[in-house]
Amino acid sequence: MSSPAVAVKAPSARTVAHKFGGTSVADADRYRHVAQLLLAREEAVQVTVVSAMKGVTDALIELARLAAATSADSRTPEWRERWHELRARHRGAAVSLLGEHAGGAVEWLDQRFDELSQVLGALSVIGGVPEEVLQRVQGLGEVYSAKLLGEHLRALGEDCAVLDARDVLVVSHGELGVDVDWERSQQRLRDWRQANPQQRVVVTGFVARDAQDRITTLGRNGSDYSGAIFAALFDADELHIWTDVDGVLSADPRVVPEAVQLESLSYDEACELAYFGAKVVHPQTMSPAIERGLPIIIRNTFQPDHPGTRITAERDFSGPVKGLTLSPGLALVNVEGTGLIGVPGTAERVFAALRNAKVSVVMISQGSSEHSICCVVKQEDADRAQATLVNAFAHELTVGQVQRVQQVPGISVLAAVGDGMAGQPGVAARLFESLGRAQVNIRAIAQGSSERNISVAIDSDHATRALRAAHAGFYLSPQTFAVGVIGPGNVGAALLDQLLAARGGLLERANLDLRLRAIASRGRQLLDPRGIEGDWRERFKAEAGPADLDRFAAHLLDSHLPHVVIVDCSASPEVADRYPQWLAAGIHVVTPNKQAGAGPLARYAAIREAAAASGARFRYEATVGAGLPVISTLRDLLDTGDAIVSIEGILSGTLAWLFNRYDGSVPFSQLVAQARALGYTEPDPRDDLSGTDVARKLAILAREAGRALSLEDVQVESLVPESLRQASVEDFMARLQEVDAAFASRLQAAHAAGKVLRYVARLDAEGRASVGLVELPGPSSERSHAFANLRLTDNIVQFTTRRYCENPLIVQGPGAGPEVTAAGVFADVLRVAAGRGARL
Repeated sequence: MSSPAVAVKAPSARTVAHKFGGTSVADADRYRHVAQLLLAREEAVQVTVVSAMKGVTDALIELARLAAATSADSRTPEWRERWHELRARHRGAAVSLLGEHAGGAVEWLDQRFDELSQVLGALSVIGGVPEEVLQRVQGLGEVYSAKLLGEHLRALGEDCAVLDARDVLVVSHGELGVDVDWERSQQRLRDWRQANPQQRVVVTGFVARDAQDRITTLGRNGSDYSGAIFAALFDADELHIWTDVDGVLSADPRVVPEAVQLESLSYDEACELAYFGAKVVHPQTMSPAIERGLPIIIRNTFQPDHPGTRITAERDFSGPVKGLTLSPGLALVNVEGTGLIGVPGTAERVFAALRNAKVSVVMISQGSSEHSICCVVKQEDADRAQATLVNAFAHELTVGQVQRVQQVPGISVLAAVGDGMAGQPGVAARLFESLGRAQVNIRAIAQGSSERNISVAIDSDHATRALRAAHAGFYLSPQTFAVGVIGPGNVGAALLDQLLAARGGLLERANLDLRLRAIASRGRQLLDPRGIEGDWRERFKAEAGPADLDRFAAHLLDSHLPHVVIVDCSASPEVADRYPQWLAAGIHVVTPNKQAGAGPLARYAAIREAAAASGARFRYEATVGAGLPVISTLRDLLDTGDAIVSIEGILSGTLAWLFNRYDGSVPFSQLVAQARALGYTEPDPRDDLSGTDVARKLAILAREAGRALSLEDVQVESLVPESLRQASVEDFMARLQEVDAAFASRLQAAHAAGKVLRYVARLDAEGRASVGLVELPGPSSERSHAFANLRLTDNIVQFTTRRYCENPLIVQGPGAGPEVTAAGVFADVLRVAAGRGARL
């Protein structure tokens, strides 16, 4: 492995402590890397605390347990093979690092491993692992590691001392953790430094001695604590903790890939984040630094030029939330009863009982009514906690003053942390709004008076989605949607092209990440957990499997992204039947499919009820007028208190084109053939000429206006004569000239009255609905009707309301075509996103 290039050197007149974790010293190449990193820094005094090689501490603990479980009579004890492997790993590292100069280090390692072998043999005899022996064994990895790094630096010509922390550091173990005897430790270090005044010192992490001079350790994360302790003992100016990440991130990148690196944290922020499991310095490590105002810098061993995250006493109020963390594997224990209200000492009894049972409480929540006290504890402690509280409140449970002591397993705690939260209104609201939009239920809430942390207990099944939603809610990452598109036909294909083309710009401008994860046609579907990009047509052709809409929806939900939207570009009533189920699951539905809005009233009611209950959005603007804002305009009129008197409209681009062109110069049948050739009609023009599609659109508008109207309630004038309704498409087109005389007669009568023919949908004040061919005042008339002056395929809707009675409100524009319809659908998707926090 090549040595790191470090561009920026630290100022020389400083004492800097460095701490390297197990991944930083996992093998000989890593030791070389660390040595070069240290040598590139110019520091007056350089103190380097090292962990054991990666995995060694666990291996030593396992060795001790294996030895204790092995009979002393065994000829080939299992621990012996593991011991050989561990010794070989260290000897190999020494030889690789030191080459021809490895003899002394290998001899030293052999002596230490022989001593370990004797200890393990003794454990086999006694059949157990006394705590004092375990403390001695599990800290040996740091002793070996410091020796290897120290000898390597010496081999490079550096005057380097190796400090065995057991010769200096004195600690005691109390209820709150490890306490350092600073006075005795400082005196021992002064004595040691008189004999070892070198500029570079390598120190064993994790190990120490207690007040009785017995070997002990600082517990898990003890090496980081050692780093802070020795930084304090050496009166360092800074402590650099080197890991395998660039610094502290705003969230766990395994859950939130968009997590950002934090440039700085206050001590308080770091403690809060670390308490709830963030990959930060352990809270105990912070105490020597906080007391002395010692900056801690979290840095990446493998990218030493990266500045990392700086942790100091300084506070940054630029944003309310710095980071979010998840603490899984918890349970909620709730004591509830009317007898708790107003009774002093109840909380003390709860916490005393849990303390006596050695149950650590992660979070506490109590309402002002005092009707219940809720504690979040570790899952493995939950049964013990519940039994303890049942016993503590046995009398109250018997007489009914306490109704229940309840345990809820499968809980995670989500914590939002930031100094900028203090005194800032709306932070909690934003958190709760983000979780609510993501369909995450909050079971308990806690916030301290410092306002630095808001913690919520949630179901672990929703934890990933909750963290992603909250992270996006505080603009630490984009608002992210898992998108599935059904029906990649004309409109669906245009939508997919538009979505993929716009995705990068939306991410940059609006902090909105639309991840296309699924495409389904009638018979096939393509699912991709990483997202579908590039040439979706080619991928769908090559990779799509059998269609299964249950699996389709489950795939989108399994993404655990904050929001899920299904866009249905089919015309299928079977797909529309699934809308209530999807909406109830929190999936937003966007569609140009008229089957839902104009289908059976029972299904329409179920869709509305599911959306209202879950908060998921049902958007269908493109079902009427393609990309025109018809439904949203109607909704705005109603929401602002207006009353609808009537709605009239030309709602078919095909029929608009036909009757805009039909002036008698060409027979009607010939115009239909032209429209079919130009692609203005469906393959079977009767789908347009029957008027059913227009009737569906009118039913949608009527329902939006508050009318419980079924498609059967719409009086429809079909332009297809009875004699041609059952014919094949070819026969229909061949015989369509049979209607020419009737249409010519109607046109002549209209022209004689100064009028034009238009196919119009109407809903009157009494709720009567009709669609059919009507005569309207023509362009030359003094009272020319708005519908008489249309561009060829325009749709037009006229709202006559209480406010717009003299001069009705008109919406007009292109109402057909894949591109404009897809744009209307896409706009609905963006409206859903805007309602979910995207900055559109």
